[in-house]
Amino acid sequence: MVQQQQHRIYILQFRKGETEQEVACKVSQPKGVGRRVMYYYQDYGSGGGGKSGKTVQPRALGVRRFLAMLLLSFLCVGTLFVAPVSFLSFVHSDEGGAAAAATAARGGVSGPCSAVGNNSLCCDRTSERADICFARGDLRMHSASASFQLVSTGNSTPGERIRPYTRKWEANVMATIDEVRLRRVAPGDAARCDVRHDVPAVVFSTGGYTGNVYHEFNDGILPLFVTARHLRRRVALVILEYHDWWMTKYGDVVSQLSEFPPIDFSADRRVHCFPEVIAGLRIHGELTVDPARTPERRGIGDFRRFLDDAYRGRIEFLERLERRAARRRPHRHHRGGALVPRAPPAGPREAEAERRPRLVIVSRTGSRVIENEADVAALAADVGFDVRVIRPDRTTELCKIYRELNASDAMVGVHGAAMTHFLFMRPGKVFIQVVPLGTDWAAGAYYGDPAARMGLRYVGYKILPEESSLSREYPTGDPVLTDPAGVAQRGWDVTKKVYLDRQNVRLDLARFREELVAAHRYLAAAGGRRRRPRAAE
Repeated sequence: MVQQQQHRIYILQFRKGETEQEVACKVSQPKGVGRRVMYYYQDYGSGGGGKSGKTVQPRALGVRRFLAMLLLSFLCVGTLFVAPVSFLSFVHSDEGGAAAAATAARGGVSGPCSAVGNNSLCCDRTSERADICFARGDLRMHSASASFQLVSTGNSTPGERIRPYTRKWEANVMATIDEVRLRRVAPGDAARCDVRHDVPAVVFSTGGYTGNVYHEFNDGILPLFVTARHLRRRVALVILEYHDWWMTKYGDVVSQLSEFPPIDFSADRRVHCFPEVIAGLRIHGELTVDPARTPERRGIGDFRRFLDDAYRGRIEFLERLERRAARRRPHRHHRGGALVPRAPPAGPREAEAERRPRLVIVSRTGSRVIENEADVAALAADVGFDVRVIRPDRTTELCKIYRELNASDAMVGVHGAAMTHFLFMRPGKVFIQVVPLGTDWAAGAYYGDPAARMGLRYVGYKILPEESSLSREYPTGDPVLTDPAGVAQRGWDVTKKVYLDRQNVRLDLARFREELVAAHRYLAAAGGRRRRPRAAE
């Protein structure tokens, strides 16, 4: 008997001619039907999507079905004689047959598991950052026992265990990640399939540090891109420690990696059956993609273009809403019996603003705030920028942040997780990171170096002690102000407490003006008059 579906994902799309309206992404918990999720799952009326799995239903074999199966068998036999290797490949590949397809499914790179054949499993544990396991054959997801069963006979190879998260070296956080077993079972002991899939599964966790945008991209989205992009959306994503809000936030991105709704490993108690399982994700470093280690030589620039594709539909949708709202606004109103224009047409000042390079200040609250942010914004405008200030929080739709930064020419912000949004900028633009005391190494390693690899002009503005709020807390000459590296040797907890949690900045406007002037000159020389992109070019 087929088990009741444990969670449902509602895909919001608009048909041609249907009235469009902006709908808030909300999660509800109705009685008796399990989890419901609403999120934007790409397409926006352009079709696409589909089902990876077919529900297994017992039914009698009719004459027509028998004849159809017989005809299909003859066709398959003929295909085997013509192209015996490519027919057996369940991963679509343009060349190389089953062996190449299997290698592609495992990332297309050499390693301990580069030659895994059918009815076998292998784990690559050579990376310091993450383990990854591969299994091929008749594989059955059995969430009740937190395992995938590899149905086989006569093979005594032991099973494997894995925590599919990309911070292997951090024992504390890895201890919080659910463990998955890959184990062999005899046919008689295997769980019965409820849903059969003709595509491989990629298994990963959205636990750990999820909730911090840096970790969401570095530990999850980028490794998922590295591991699954080459499968061209013909892959099912199986998520451990599934969060509704995560799917709401990253639905557009996930839909570019898989054409099928994701599977909640814990909540979905149906037995999903796959021809291959990839448990874990590959990671190349901090916010980066190494083309030498991907099957199609993809790099961070390809990831940037992937984000363009992911958000294009949603941005075009938002732009249509804005144009419609603008048409609805009355352009005239009565004043003393006369018709008076509601707003004057754009004049020279507006036209000049349109030509100015756009600078976005990513504002913070809590710690590492720019205390004189308004003065900095005014300074940037005086230098010649069209200045925007954004204050992203947990409720801000990621697509709207992407849209703002994709259209920007320069970004300014203080070191912290929000600097991850440099990924949304176009190559050739300017990223100015304000580096508070005690954060030099992290600012460069986590954001500065990756930004430069993506093709941005990176500027690290290292503040002086007098620009730090700590100068008002500690006396002149205190090691906290003069020797942050020495203070850091006391341990991460001290660094976090002193430099991350209790420090704000007040920028020296004269010093910072020099960086803004240099950025403006660079942009003027590189691009001349700025052209604003529409819908994530």
